[in-house]
Amino acid sequence: MIDDADATLSPERRDPAFPPSDAHPGPADVRRGDDSGEVLIVTGMSGAGRSTAANALEDLDWYVVDNLPPQMLRPLLDLAGRLGGQLPRIAAVVDVRGRDLFSELPAETQAIRDRSNLRVVFLDASDDVLVRRFEAVRRPHPLQGQGTLIDGIRRERDVLATLRESADVIIDTSRFNVHQLANRIADLFADAETPAHTVTLQSFGFKYGVPPDADLVADMRFLPNPFWDDDLRALTGEEQRVVDYVLSQEGAAEFLDAYAAALRPVFAGYQRENKRHSTVAVGCTGGKHRSVAMVNALAERLRDLPGVAVRVRHRDLGRE
Repeated sequence: MIDDADATLSPERRDPAFPPSDAHPGPADVRRGDDSGEVLIVTGMSGAGRSTAANALEDLDWYVVDNLPPQMLRPLLDLAGRLGGQLPRIAAVVDVRGRDLFSELPAETQAIRDRSNLRVVFLDASDDVLVRRFEAVRRPHPLQGQGTLIDGIRRERDVLATLRESADVIIDTSRFNVHQLANRIADLFADAETPAHTVTLQSFGFKYGVPPDADLVADMRFLPNPFWDDDLRALTGEEQRVVDYVLSQEGAAEFLDAYAAALRPVFAGYQRENKRHSTVAVGCTGGKHRSVAMVNALAERLRDLPGVAVRVRHRDLGRE
């Protein structure tokens, strides 16, 4: 399977932005049977971005199965039913790598439509773009055989013509890059409650080392250390007396306001670039007082950002 080097949304009638045809149910009209979970079949042209789409769906907490024979779709749904809702959203990547088995996909798809909330997304791209992507990775087309690359692409188009016609969503990836395609998948298939970006605000002590996975690091050692106050030494930055002490220091409130304002466009940019997770590390000497108080205060300022989920972690709290 080939990731996109480049990928554009085709204005097809079965994209949710356009009304579905009468012959095929759209995403809002798919029949629901005994199974209450969502099922998504990802298919389309080799080189059109199926693996990028699969990775994006995994990031959205879909359970993704790659290169699944069509005959295994219904057993997979039966298993999901027996698991009692543990797999509420299943995505199966089904394509011509299955060779002769692939011919069973239309019949299996119809059978699943009768019992589940099913959508079929078809990824497509122009012939010249597909040729360029295959040449970039120096791999043959799965249907090329003894012919040329373009022979394989045209043969695949013939095989997939009926399936493309019956798809619920068609995405032309010719002009998308991998991030744009992942964002389009998120727009279509993210749960309404799934954040576009999750940031972990982590306090730490410089004496124990900077977190190696930190995307951004802030240093609170410009503030007086409560450690040198005998009344505060045994406390932590989660206790109100320490919080009041830290936040009342010169520059503390100014830093919080300025840093929160600086992070807002950063997280907005992360969402545009499909960076779904980041870590902002805030340090002091031991990770017990100043950094803890600042992380908690910063979290309060960021919790209302659209599309952003905020998590708090105090790495070194409790260490001697």
